[in-house]
Amino acid sequence: MAEEVAVAEKGPNAWAQVISAVVVAAALAGGLWALQKTSGADAAGPACSTSKPTQSTKDTKDTRKNAKYLSGGQLCTVLNRPDLPTLLGTPGEEAKSVGSGDNSFSLASGDVPTPEADVTLTTYSVQLSASYDDLPVTGMAGLLGGNARERTVLGRPAVLYSNRTIAFRFNLGGGKADGAPGHIARSLVIAQDPKDGGGSYEIAIWRQDSVPPDDATLLRVAEKVLPTVPGWTA
Repeated sequence: MAEEVAVAEKGPNAWAQVISAVVVAAALAGGLWALQKTSGADAAGPACSTSKPTQSTKDTKDTRKNAKYLSGGQLCTVLNRPDLPTLLGTPGEEAKSVGSGDNSFSLASGDVPTPEADVTLTTYSVQLSASYDDLPVTGMAGLLGGNARERTVLGRPAVLYSNRTIAFRFNLGGGKADGAPGHIARSLVIAQDPKDGGGSYEIAIWRQDSVPPDDATLLRVAEKVLPTVPGWTA
């Protein structure tokens, strides 16, 4: 018997993409998936695990020392909202699983927190992540491939681009996990502040039936979910 799991191939922003792909692949192959999945479900669906904001503890080379960051648990609470199925155009569905992770990647200036949260329904999977780097979103389209397009969303610089998940097939009877290109994901990267002073949020959606998601669905979710992120300012 085998089980297939699709996860986002790349990380929450342009700097983290290749690094996160390697980390995720290694973790899954070793059975060390970092997201805290909840298996129990009630009438409201699975609940997010509670988590407190993390705080930078790096030395003075960290340009954002002592800044408070949102946790994966907080992002999960934002994303796992009752009307998410309706926003996705699939009313009546419920979350099958939710998860969150407090990840990071290293730069010369210090560790960059990259918390993330995932909600999986029957038709769609949705990921909300943040990256606390000093990179502006303006100009990021050139780093995200030829399909990336800059635009303004919620009064902030943003980039729309397509990506592809990795499908991992696990042999439940033992043996190694196999990875292959999975579903097409559509992603929106948006500046954390209107002045685009560095750092970004990202929302990605992909379908379990391999049909490419449309921008109207992605933007509908983004425009409802992002303003509820703690600390968001109009």
